[in-house]
Amino acid sequence: MSQKPSLTDVEVIRKQARQHITEGAVTAGYPADREAVIELLNGALATELVCMLRYRRHYFMARGLESRSIAEEFMEHSTEEQDHADKIAERIVQLGGEPNFCPDQLTKRSHAEYVEGKTLVEMVREDLIAERIAIDSYREIIRYLADKDPTSRRVMETILAVEEEHADDMADLLAGLPDAKRA
Repeated sequence: MSQKPSLTDVEVIRKQARQHITEGAVTAGYPADREAVIELLNGALATELVCMLRYRRHYFMARGLESRSIAEEFMEHSTEEQDHADKIAERIVQLGGEPNFCPDQLTKRSHAEYVEGKTLVEMVREDLIAERIAIDSYREIIRYLADKDPTSRRVMETILAVEEEHADDMADLLAGLPDAKRA
């Protein structure tokens, strides 16, 4: 004989759903500290925006024989970082928060730094460093969210997978640049 799972009675769920309806997706069953999650997500939002801006600058500033294909990679990554920022901002709003796009605060809240780089090698290296920072930061956020907020966790897991691809791309580009070993 199989044991029935201990789930909340559907009548209780129905009653709770009618309470606090202005909170949208955040129901009585949301176990995470919503303000803490919003703060973490706003940090990730700032990181994505700073990375998007850095990649965008690198796209326009890339010079040299190898620059065309690398510049295209910079633009592709910039576009993907913007998409990540949009997904994070959307989740913040779903949680009843406000995404913080304040330009004066972006670099203060970002996990990654905004380092411009002068040469193509420096640009690729700085982008790789920023991706590695995002990877470790996002892994920590994912561990924190665990089962407390599976939706935010999945958003961050999806973004993490792309950040790992970005790091791999930058590592490959760096290895192929002739001046990379001297810089």
